[in-house]
Amino acid sequence: MTIIEINDRRSGKEFLNVARVIYKDDKNWVCPMDRDIESVFNPDHNSYFNHGTAMRWVLKDGRGKLAGRIAAFIDYNSMNHNDQPTGCCGFFECIDDQESANILFNTAKDWLKAKGMEAMDGPVNFGETDKYWGLLVDGFTQPSYHVAYNPRYYQKLFEAYGFKTYYKQEGFHYDVRKPVLERFRKISERVNNNSEYSFEHFRFKELDKYVDDFTQVFNVAWADFKKDFEPLSPDYVRKFITDAKPILEEKFIWLAYHKDKPIAIYLMIPDVNQIFKKFNGKLNLWNKLRLLYMVKTKKMSRAKGLLMGVIPRFQGKGIESGFILQLEKVFRQMPNYTELEFSFVADFNPPMRNLWLAVGAEPAKHYITYRYLFDRTREFKRYPIPE
Repeated sequence: MTIIEINDRRSGKEFLNVARVIYKDDKNWVCPMDRDIESVFNPDHNSYFNHGTAMRWVLKDGRGKLAGRIAAFIDYNSMNHNDQPTGCCGFFECIDDQESANILFNTAKDWLKAKGMEAMDGPVNFGETDKYWGLLVDGFTQPSYHVAYNPRYYQKLFEAYGFKTYYKQEGFHYDVRKPVLERFRKISERVNNNSEYSFEHFRFKELDKYVDDFTQVFNVAWADFKKDFEPLSPDYVRKFITDAKPILEEKFIWLAYHKDKPIAIYLMIPDVNQIFKKFNGKLNLWNKLRLLYMVKTKKMSRAKGLLMGVIPRFQGKGIESGFILQLEKVFRQMPNYTELEFSFVADFNPPMRNLWLAVGAEPAKHYITYRYLFDRTREFKRYPIPE
């Protein structure tokens, strides 16, 4: 077996092609867009390089055939938000062979250790947590856009190496054709009838206003329960929305206000993986035209819920129910959408999990984010879960 560092265009293509080797017979897999993966490791496109570093490798067998890949990275802003300096690994792909997996894990560990790290989390993203995060361990159906997907045997490879569960995540599926439960409707109507509260959907013509409001709520809401939280910048939110403009529905982004001050946000996008499945990771000119045509002719039936957040002072006041009622109205206007996947809800956020269960959504996918301590005698601690 030979491990090769990614340092040129050719090896970069091999890094992308490992996945095509691993999943060539998997009918559920959707090849990520090559440019999406490449952008993670391009300092010109990924702002995490402003406060971090990354490295990638591919593994080849004795015949020179691709057998696996892995990336390792350090976010200097968050590495010390733990009991020990902690780096990360991700974008792991591997044949069903523990020796091969161990070579990949050891390569990432040794690189991180040489840079002063004492643990690694994985599989995660070198960037925001809404992409490529966690290992799928149950619910092996077609993944939604940017959501983790992998063979079943990866769990065995991670755990046999010594990774332990740091926290768990769930992906919820909701049939949007079902009427909203009466108790939610009553709560929603009470909030909507209160003149102090208002709900607005995003509009591109007021991009800067909504970006600022969205970022403000996100940074207050997430800092309340995530110990290693990194604030979002308005520039990141603006870029996300601008990049997604060709496929984004304005009524898929909602904000709630109290006396004209932003207090809550909800964000979802069309699940373009239903279209990208046909593209094999290539977004050339022809596929761009196909994408725009299929978006215009409403070929997508699933929306992907990315996040819902309410600043602490207004949690439990019915704002979440207000969003649900707004979404019911939106989906009535867009009957091609039949399903919503909300990915993902972590076990350290029980209020959000309870909300989706109460609405009638079903936990359909389960993920694990692992941690590996380099000092094998050190006590392992899970991510703190509220009691």
